[in-house]
Amino acid sequence: MVEKEKNVSINRQCNLLSIHRSGLYYKPRPESEENLHIMRLLDEQYFHTPFYGYRKLTGWLCKKGFCINSRRLKRLMKLMGWQPLFRKPNTSRKNKEHKVYPYLLKDVKITRANQAWGIDITYVPMKKGFLYLCAIIDLHTRYVVNWSISNTMDAKWVRSIAEEAIAQYGRPPIINSDQGSQFPGEEYTSLFTDEKSIGYGIKIPMDGKGRAIDNVFIERLWKSVGYENIYLHAYEDGTQLYEGLKNYFQFYNHHRMHQSPDYKTPASQ
Repeated sequence: MVEKEKNVSINRQCNLLSIHRSGLYYKPRPESEENLHIMRLLDEQYFHTPFYGYRKLTGWLCKKGFCINSRRLKRLMKLMGWQPLFRKPNTSRKNKEHKVYPYLLKDVKITRANQAWGIDITYVPMKKGFLYLCAIIDLHTRYVVNWSISNTMDAKWVRSIAEEAIAQYGRPPIINSDQGSQFPGEEYTSLFTDEKSIGYGIKIPMDGKGRAIDNVFIERLWKSVGYENIYLHAYEDGTQLYEGLKNYFQFYNHHRMHQSPDYKTPASQ
């Protein structure tokens, strides 16, 4: 995008593209092949032992022949957003300056479509590298309302996904999330508190600290996406991943039967 031969100065081009000048020539250092392999194993293991913390995971990996210490493992867990049931790693620690909204779905019966949505982010491994997937699911029908992939867990990105979903399907009374750093911040919450915003008035409860089971339906979605699509395909890059997920969510919404309720598809409810 930035071209040295243009009459417009590099600084001016950076300003127009909202790119910081100091980061123009910076190329992020990619993760090693071993780290990517470890992250892939961790991603699959999460669905079997979501209650494991870094100590048990360190021992588990050492038994598999990896020479890894807790500091390195915690960095990879943070990068992935690993969320043990009893406690979440740094990626989901809230900023003390951010308001945390109380959890409102306890003992609430979700009986109709568009009554409540859930939003969450997960790590997606590829053959080389990884991306993040954010999705919004209707908690009654299990319909995936909207989704997107990104190379960063950015609050602006998450907000845009919610905006698109509301514009297409209307305003649900509730959109539930966890306390991850993207959700309590002003970038995201202003969508629901600003009177001029499309999402104004929607309640945004947040799961209790470390309570992954509060958002159980979208956790089940991540498991389905992993075992029914991502682990079956060694996606080369983001383009392949996007096309693969696009086809999968089309299948998930319109053709995949769910045991509850009554083996119906999400789109048929």
